Amino acid sequence: MNHCKQCKQNFEITDADNEFYQTLKIPAPTLCPACRQQRRLTWRNERTLYKRKCDATGKDIVSVFSPDKPFTVYDNEYWYSDKWNPMDYGRDFDFNRPFFEQFNELNQKVPQLSRCVFQLQNCDFVNQVGCSKNCYLIFEADFNENCYYSNNIFDSKVCIDLLMCVKCELCYESIDCENCYNLKHSQGCKNSSDSWFLKNSIGCRNCFGCTNLRNKEYYFLNEKLGKDQYAEKLKAMDLGSYHYLQKARENFLDFSQKYPHKYLQGNQNENSTGNYLFNTQNCSNCFDSNTCQDCKYLYNCRYMKKCYDITCFGNSGMTEFCCDNHCIEINLRNVCFSDQIWEGCNDIFYSTLCVNNCRDLFGCVGLKHKQYCILNKQYSEADYKALRAKIVEHMQKTGEFGEFFPSKISPFAYNETVAMEHFPLSKAEAIAKGYKWKDLDPKEYLKQKYKIPEDITQVPDTIFNEILACVTCGKNYKIIPEELKFYRLQSLPIPLKCHDCRHKDRLKLRNKRTLYPRTCQKCSLPLETTYAPERLEPIYCEKCYQEAAL
Repeated sequence: MNHCKQCKQNFEITDADNEFYQTLKIPAPTLCPACRQQRRLTWRNERTLYKRKCDATGKDIVSVFSPDKPFTVYDNEYWYSDKWNPMDYGRDFDFNRPFFEQFNELNQKVPQLSRCVFQLQNCDFVNQVGCSKNCYLIFEADFNENCYYSNNIFDSKVCIDLLMCVKCELCYESIDCENCYNLKHSQGCKNSSDSWFLKNSIGCRNCFGCTNLRNKEYYFLNEKLGKDQYAEKLKAMDLGSYHYLQKARENFLDFSQKYPHKYLQGNQNENSTGNYLFNTQNCSNCFDSNTCQDCKYLYNCRYMKKCYDITCFGNSGMTEFCCDNHCIEINLRNVCFSDQIWEGCNDIFYSTLCVNNCRDLFGCVGLKHKQYCILNKQYSEADYKALRAKIVEHMQKTGEFGEFFPSKISPFAYNETVAMEHFPLSKAEAIAKGYKWKDLDPKEYLKQKYKIPEDITQVPDTIFNEILACVTCGKNYKIIPEELKFYRLQSLPIPLKCHDCRHKDRLKLRNKRTLYPRTCQKCSLPLETTYAPERLEPIYCEKCYQEAAL
């Protein structure tokens, strides 16, 4: 057993793990998997956006970097242009100083990309988004149209408040749904439509408050009704009332707990552990990942092979032999301890925001189509290899080699990043642990004087100009015209929480990324599951769960 130098808990490094690290010529980790994940997440600002100026053009832009950050920030179009040269910031390595200190200085000088976006139309307030149109406050999402306030959605249209959904349309407040139409407050559903409060169901329509259904219609609380009876039941409920809807949501969550839950969400997995896995083989402790093979500790990844400790991305064109990275994608090989490395890059260590077929980089920032560079300075192949070896030896002496970038040199405060979602801390706790913290802006917490009508038919267009305050955190939020149109069409009430608190509520409905040893409560088969032993839901293996579904 190994002892995590951060949380002091024991963790295991197997012989297979050591073989992997030796193949990449890197040391075994000194932090446990959870602490390694937390450290990488402190480099991921996914949802916190600011208005600021582009430091190249002076135009107003939206960025993940607040104006008070000590970074040069360029608008995306300018950053990708040939109007500036990141090699102009190159410098010699100083063997009298730690590597991370020198890298941090370079990272603060080389212009940063304002947001991670591409091929957008009318999508100014989004991040980690591509190939989308007319979207607002969506994050980590591709190929969407007219979607709002959602995370990890793909190929969807006219949806609001979704999390981890694919190919959905006219859906609202739903999680982990695929190929669904007009679902509301639903979770873990496929090929279903025109339903409310549906969970872990497939091929269903016109159902309310149901769990584990297969190809059913006109079911109410898992009981079959006639078409007219079902219509009368819906008519008797005041689903247009915010408070009635919230109570119905609470009742459904209690109701669904008595039904069996499959130990792992996903399918077509072989010899894999984790949760929300699809088409994986020999993957251990992986979450929200698909089409991966022989991997360990992946989070939000796809198309990975022989990779460890990767947080976010991957794409068609298999990425392989990479370790301890944040946000890497598209046909990479031998990339370690790096951040935002994209598109055909190989043999890159300790670099950030290097793209477009870069090779053999160490400690570089913002390079494109470059090879044999250290701290953004060009070398011959022989000189690069000699200097790289000396720097690795230096970092081994300082204890830096084999560690991902420290959180203290992240561009972001702890509470701006996704680390806050999976490892929540108070300000005092974060500061005590050495993390940065960004204080709230009082201008974003003005008191609400307007009373929102309970009935959506009574809400006037003037609500666009009102200052609304979240009933949970007090932060101001607004209603946009496209959003009000959706609520009116669907007879839904105006939300009383800001989009961040609504996102947190959805996250709470997904299990945490922690595995527990349990047994199937029907056949006693040993399992590894994210359902903690004290949870109330009956947990079944896949075979028993399939047999129990209606």
